[in-house]
Amino acid sequence: MNFLAHLYLSGTDHSIMIGNFIADSVRGKELFQLSPEVQKGIQLHRFIDHFTDTHEVIHEAKLVIAPYFGKYNAVVVDIYMDHFLAKDWELYSDVSLVDYASSVYALLVTNKSDLPQRVQELLPYMIRQDWLSNYANFKGIEQVFRGMSMRASFESHMEEAAIVLEKHYTEMQKCFDSFFPQLKHASYDKLLEIM
Repeated sequence: MNFLAHLYLSGTDHSIMIGNFIADSVRGKELFQLSPEVQKGIQLHRFIDHFTDTHEVIHEAKLVIAPYFGKYNAVVVDIYMDHFLAKDWELYSDVSLVDYASSVYALLVTNKSDLPQRVQELLPYMIRQDWLSNYANFKGIEQVFRGMSMRASFESHMEEAAIVLEKHYTEMQKCFDSFFPQLKHASYDKLLEIM
């Protein structure tokens, strides 16, 4: 799961949302410098990652695209899943995706000084290019994959990921449709546990 799913699965608690959003940028002892509520968001993020990475449906999706992306297949599948969530957003939320994205951006800007430096630097690009809303369309995910390909340490071929998605669209949609309700339920249970 990428940014959109992590934020969505956080529910409506702003501190949980922020923690879930910044989790990949928080290392070691930095965790304990954050409020307990933000730490809960990081805990949720790590739960979501573990649940996703160990799920059979996601394993199958990774196998389908492994010949194209090798060790980057997990990253690509995460973004594919965000694409399907964005595309089918009205099935999961009463708030439009555009309105939801705007409210998330406003929350992050309001709390920018509390975000890790790396996230502060990423935020203007994310907002300007409206990543959350643009996951719904191919042009948007092409742009995301091009940027990721340029930042990858090794040759990733992620710039071709939107084309590969078109080729395997039905398979990936089925994976999402099978997996996401399970993740949503498990994440809700985890939220209840940590609150």
